[in-house]
Amino acid sequence: MNSPHAELHQLSRQLIWTGFKQLVPISLFVIAFGIAFGLAAIQTGLSEAESVLMSTLVFAGASQFASLELWGPQVPLFTVLLTVFAINARHLLMGATLYPWLQHLPPGKRYGVMMVASDANWAMAMQAFTKEQPGLGLLFGGGLALWSCWILGTWLGIFFGSAIQEPQSLGLDMVMGCFLLAMVVGGDKNPRMLVIWSVAASSSLLAYRYLPENSHVIVGALAGGLLGAFWMESGDEH
Repeated sequence: MNSPHAELHQLSRQLIWTGFKQLVPISLFVIAFGIAFGLAAIQTGLSEAESVLMSTLVFAGASQFASLELWGPQVPLFTVLLTVFAINARHLLMGATLYPWLQHLPPGKRYGVMMVASDANWAMAMQAFTKEQPGLGLLFGGGLALWSCWILGTWLGIFFGSAIQEPQSLGLDMVMGCFLLAMVVGGDKNPRMLVIWSVAASSSLLAYRYLPENSHVIVGALAGGLLGAFWMESGDEH
């Protein structure tokens, strides 16, 4: 018997291009964060090449900013690795939620797609899958749009970043949060999803208040992810 997800794992050039175009508007806001990072990286002591290379290979804004806080003549490598892992641990659960569709791809394509996975394109891909539509084009194409704009923003920040030293003052730090909230509101609506999101949010808030810095990210992701994994919808068990 074929998997009910099998017809949704398509990844054609047309779907990738459509996903790229669909994520371009939100990607433009990513440029502002890239500008802030490029400026901060140069001020911290990274070279122009090192700053652009970090954005190209890491592609994780929060982790990169956190790394700058620890940067210096003696870089605490283990602390940096632990901090980056804590901030990005949610990607483990992103991969788990996407596996029913990613498993149909060859390993090279599978991991290539996940290299550009982030909150925005993951949310849109999952929304597409919920509507029984192919979502890997959104995941990969949208990720390429976000990744390209992050690199571009970093480069602009290195050379022209003095104009936007505090993106928070323009409210740009709220753009991604509002986007993800819109994805939740526009997604599948049922008591199960409401409970899962509520548990994830409340766990994250409690961790933010009482646990060490950045731990709220992994606590919220684990709480919501584990509840979603154990509380299966009817039809998901087979």
